[in-house]
Amino acid sequence: MPETGDTAPDFTVPLANGDVDSFTLSAALEEEAPVVLAFFPGAFTGVCTDEMCTFQGRLSAFEAVDASVYGISRDSPFSLNEFREQNDLEFGLLSDFNGEVIGEYGIEMDFDDLGVYGVAKRSVFVVDADGEIVYSWVSDDPGIEPEYAEVEAAVEEAA
Repeated sequence: MPETGDTAPDFTVPLANGDVDSFTLSAALEEEAPVVLAFFPGAFTGVCTDEMCTFQGRLSAFEAVDASVYGISRDSPFSLNEFREQNDLEFGLLSDFNGEVIGEYGIEMDFDDLGVYGVAKRSVFVVDADGEIVYSWVSDDPGIEPEYAEVEAAVEEAA
């Protein structure tokens, strides 16, 4: 699992932004850094909806320092577009449908009792313009949300 000070693993995945485009982290860092990658287990679930809506509610703080926020889960880009629409999310959601990014970041978790495997642990990584992870938070408990003020502070420092 990459930690603060490590180079963020680069990746390319579908971007749900009202349409479906392609997103490559290294390209985004050239134009939108710092970038917040907020991994969540699944769209349309209670805590995940609360988390993404909280990021939406705080979006102006990130935009004030020219930072970008992206949610990322194993959901399809089509499901993520519906999730964005239903929750009025203005930031893009990334579809790691095959679980490759979650694997590279070492944040897989299983819900054995539900038969759901390889979803993302609730995690937040802030990546600066050099591709360095300047903030890392990973929870083993999917019911815990990140400390949003800490994420904002890391973004402000990296901007």
